[in-house]
Parts: sequence; structure tokens; C-alpha cells
Amino acid sequence: MLRVLYAVILGLVGAGVVHIAILFMLPSYSERDIWSQVSSVAGPYKAIPLNRETLKGTPPRPTNPFLSAAACRFDLSDGPVHVTAPGAVPMWSMSIYDSDGLNVFGFNDRTATDKVLDLVVLTPPQMQKVRAEIPAGFERSVFVETGTEEGIVLVRVLMPDDTWQGVIDTFLGGLRCTPVPLE
Repeated sequence: MLRVLYAVILGLVGAGVVHIAILFMLPSYSERDIWSQVSSVAGPYKAIPLNRETLKGTPPRPTNPFLSAAACRFDLSDGPVHVTAPGAVPMWSMSIYDSDGLNVFGFNDRTATDKVLDLVVLTPPQMQKVRAEIPAGFERSVFVETGTEEGIVLVRVLMPDDTWQGVIDTFLGGLRCTPVPLE
């Protein structure tokens, strides 16, 4: 019985030490999240490439060396956001993250119209206004309805080899996140 009590006490002390260590490590990790990094170098509606030069430090480590990425912050309290990129690349994918870093929505070139990156991100009330009459130029856009006011659009592009670098730089450099005023 004494050994069981000793094991329980030792387990509780060990759990306490682990929890205290996590609490001390949290501030350093929270300052390095993607929301903080993108917010520190770019305001809303400005697309930036996710690389070491732009993020002034250590960007998120890519899990695939053949992917290049760009991100754009948005604030839907200003109205819907129209996200576009010019040209064609071998493969692209897009994800929307809220300010807590949770993935809200995602799709890729295979589910887009003609493999073109053209989407409109909006809230449910904004979607009701848009459904009444779709604005000119949005006929082929993918409409993404989200409950989050602020977020990040993350676009990743596959680069099969170095010969695609110019095309991919043009695609990501041409990424636009434009607020759309609703009347």
C-alpha cells in the first residue's frame, strides 16, 4: 500500500513539473506562431511570401521542400475579401486559418473552376447580401463562407523542379487579397 501511495505522489509531482515547464515555454512559442509572424511584417490585404527574408527570422519549417507559400491576412469586418492569383502552376492549394491558427477551409486547383485561384471569403450576413445579386466579376469565383472575422489565406504551390521557379514566383507575387465593398 505504501508503494502505491509513493507511486501516486511521484506521478503527481512529475505531472506538476511538466505542467510548470509547459507554462514557462508557452510565451516563446506563442510569439513564433504564423499569425504573429505575418502580422508583424504585413498589414491586412497584403500578400507576402513565406520565406526567411520576409518573415525576418525563422519561417515555419516546410514539411515538403517542393512547396512554396504565400499568405495574406484579412479582416471581414471591412467586407468580403477577393483572393486571386494570375497564371497557371503545376498544383496549388489554399487554406484559410482563423486568428487562433485553426484551419477553417481549404481546397486546391482540382476543385477550382478551370484550376484558377479566384475565391471570395465572406461572413454569413455578407453571403446573404451577395446571394441577392452577385457582383460583376465574381461569376466564376468560389465563395467561402466563414464565421471568423479575421484570418489568413495561405496559398501553397508545388514546384516540381527549379525550372518552375519563375512561374511560381510570378504566381505567388501576383497573389492579391482585395477587400470588396458591399453596397
